[in-house]
Amino acid sequence: MSNGAANGSSEQTHTASQRYLSTRGEDSGLSFEEVVLKGLATDGGLYIPEEIPSATGWEAWKDLSFVDLAFNILSLYISPAEIPADDLKDIIRRSYDTFRAEQVTPLIHLQGNIHLLELFHGPTFAFKDVALQFLGNLFEYFLVRRNEGKTGRDRYHLTVVGATSGDTGSAAIYGLRGKKDVSVFMLHPKGRVSPIQELQMTTVLDANVHNLAVTGNFDNCQDIVKALFADPEINATHKLGAVNSINWARILAQTVYYFHSYFSLARQQPDSFKIGDKVRFSVPSGNFGDILAGFFAYRMGLPVDKLVIATNENDILDRFFKTGRYEKKPTYGSQAEGGLPQDGAQAHEDGVKETLSPAMDILVSSNFERLLWFLAYKFASSAGMDDEWNKKQAGQEVSSWLADLKNKGGFGPVYKDVLESARRVFESERVSDQETLDAIRALYQEVGYVLDPHTAVGVEAARRSVQRAAAAAAENDENNSSSAAVAEVPIISLSTAHPAKFGGAVSLALQDEEGFEFEAKVLPQEFVGLEKREKRVREVENDWKAVREVVRQQVEEELKGGR
Repeated sequence: MSNGAANGSSEQTHTASQRYLSTRGEDSGLSFEEVVLKGLATDGGLYIPEEIPSATGWEAWKDLSFVDLAFNILSLYISPAEIPADDLKDIIRRSYDTFRAEQVTPLIHLQGNIHLLELFHGPTFAFKDVALQFLGNLFEYFLVRRNEGKTGRDRYHLTVVGATSGDTGSAAIYGLRGKKDVSVFMLHPKGRVSPIQELQMTTVLDANVHNLAVTGNFDNCQDIVKALFADPEINATHKLGAVNSINWARILAQTVYYFHSYFSLARQQPDSFKIGDKVRFSVPSGNFGDILAGFFAYRMGLPVDKLVIATNENDILDRFFKTGRYEKKPTYGSQAEGGLPQDGAQAHEDGVKETLSPAMDILVSSNFERLLWFLAYKFASSAGMDDEWNKKQAGQEVSSWLADLKNKGGFGPVYKDVLESARRVFESERVSDQETLDAIRALYQEVGYVLDPHTAVGVEAARRSVQRAAAAAAENDENNSSSAAVAEVPIISLSTAHPAKFGGAVSLALQDEEGFEFEAKVLPQEFVGLEKREKRVREVENDWKAVREVVRQQVEEELKGGR
């Protein structure tokens, strides 16, 4: 157990929301710096703040820029004893100077009550840039501070190792490229990621970036990364770091655009939407990190009516909210086939159904554990014991659930009160591949906007949510103004990727539309000629010890200044 004392994580300098604990109960009292650099808790759990802060006076933030809004929100979770205010402002500013849109994450009106939050204006045209640009600058800041006055082998050198099926790899690389005292090793399954995603990774030539093409599938890549993190030999000589969605800083960064989109809506529709009115969010969901950030925004005080979980045919989340049981349902053989290889459908883990929205092709959602902890904590609190007991019970419950998931393939149904608590905030929808194509085509025909397949899943779920709310209002007393008000609640659907990143699905949906040309209507200038650029990638065998030797060799060359 750590109390974070080395980094000043005390009650005198840190509020409860600036101290962190593990969802499984063994780690507590950690500082923000510790949880960012560690990534995964020592007990296998995920880090969360000891308390979700209340964003007191959040209404006054309505006219702030994205950067200033981010500072106000992030300051609630990061003590100035760790990152002084001016330093945090500078980290945030540099993180979002790289975005093409002035508003960073602009909100547009689609049709009716549905609005679209464009999260793809960062360097790699995917929502993950919002978090990974920030995380990269955090790593740099902490390392510069730790290495002050140190030279040579005495310097703290971070070795980031990750597995990717596409988007995470390129976003992580762009967030960490050129950073001092950081080496990045990104493993991808050879020949199984989309050409665009592979080129975005392999055309980055910075000396600290290492792309490794593994002769295997995505499962093999993940297994190699897990083996390296569990290996005492390399951990004795290298400080390994993680950038995948389990890192708390990624969730934290994403809470900002929930507030920002809310304020954007109030500015765009001053006559029909006022500060204090409720809004819904529809979120394409795989690993649950993006929508979890919305849960934090809701708990901080943002007036959220519902968070709509939008899954594809890999629907473990939808099944949980429908039944209360969280259970793997692997699919193999011809039943698993689908999607488009050119969009990265074959880069998934073993057992998932290949779909047109491959970034959401998962068996289990890695960030769902964090929500489970808050649900278990709320349930424990009903017993009337003290807070320490409640947190201990929550950690034990989560540990038990996750043990059943690992050993039995699932857990639940959870207690009725736990499921009802979850349903008060969340609702869920499952969208098939055909429905995804229909959504892309319908919106293009109706308003001329091109959706990527993941965003299409979210928009279809948003449409259903609007229809369901309208139907519920109609069933109630016509004079019940509150029911009518629910039916009129606007919904913001999150757009997680630029359509050019998944051109196969887009072209499949729109190939018969008169006048549609992918290159003219969709392809960004930044993607033109990407295949002609110099590439650097190293093929490695599917063997974690072989990868370990590559990591050692490349880090050694960097430390010697050889690359």
